[in-house]
Amino acid sequence: MADTENAKSPRERYRAQVRAEVKERAWEQIAAAGASALSLNAIARKMGMSGPALYRYFGSRDELITELIRDAYRSLADTFHAAAAVAAAESAEVTRTAETTETAGAAATGETAGPARPRRPGEPGEPALATLAHALRGWALADPQRYFLVYGTPVPGYHAPDDITVIASEIMAVLLDACAALPRSGPATPFDEHLAAHRDWAAGHPAPPAALHRATAFWTRLHGVLSLELAGHFSGMGLDPALLFAAELEDLLS
Repeated sequence: MADTENAKSPRERYRAQVRAEVKERAWEQIAAAGASALSLNAIARKMGMSGPALYRYFGSRDELITELIRDAYRSLADTFHAAAAVAAAESAEVTRTAETTETAGAAATGETAGPARPRRPGEPGEPALATLAHALRGWALADPQRYFLVYGTPVPGYHAPDDITVIASEIMAVLLDACAALPRSGPATPFDEHLAAHRDWAAGHPAPPAALHRATAFWTRLHGVLSLELAGHFSGMGLDPALLFAAELEDLLS
């Protein structure tokens, strides 16, 4: 990355700096009044620039919103990839340790070693789905405005370009991998049958209907808890949203 930055001309570095500052000012506006109130002219005034000058860096409000959404989705995709890698490494280590311990114990007693105990959320070697859930909550709490920009009320009149959908599908693919790795729980449901015929949203992922069902439940239930928590709707109820989130996750893993 450093070599790439050094290879840029002074003009290119200045342009990148201005664009970065524009995005910072945009997030300030969003925090104050929401994405629908985003104004390039207001940002220009804050930066001591004219409106036409700022339009050389972002051609429209929608272009700026797209850049913010792209950054947000990329951040979550990277977070999910990192969480999945951690889960895989921890699971492999726990399995190796358990196999070594059980083999040694079996050799001492003459008994056959049994299967490793399933890990629960919060334990080393927990299911990847649990690791993704914790990563999602941490990502959302770290920057609520970023979360609401991509998972809150759509910005009126804004239509995201196709490349945004590609990043969103990348995030969903990591989730589907984690869901497909879990054993099926219970018999097929009418919703499973529905998903078998309506799986375009899975973007070609080979996960079976039961995994699609679990992924849909993860996305709707955990996002529901997060959205209500970040909007402050639990504040007057005396509920601990972290415990509610954990309870929903336990149910998803059962």
